[in-house]
Amino acid sequence: MIDLKKIVGFEWDEWNIGKSYKKHGIRPNETEEVFLDKDVQVEKDIKHQEQEERYIAIGRTLEDKILFVVFTMRSNAIRMISGRRANKKERRLYEKNIKKNPKV
Repeated sequence: MIDLKKIVGFEWDEWNIGKSYKKHGIRPNETEEVFLDKDVQVEKDIKHQEQEERYIAIGRTLEDKILFVVFTMRSNAIRMISGRRANKKERRLYEKNIKKNPKV
């Protein structure tokens, strides 16, 4: 799995950087904030592995929004694909995992 402590930054391509804001009202910095959440949950995105290994992350922003973020890795940088508010099922899963695996 990904060691978030080794991440050195974020990358966006020109098209994706505006896509999440246009479609979902989520600013690029908000999607990056998810990775500051001590309870962020990261998994492989097994549904979308056509060209490269993709991952999903669910975590809180500094404004306490729970987001669902899709990304891939490029060396030690996270290359963002999209970000949106987590749906009800995703939020429940996030909260359930926090209660089950509390982090100090």
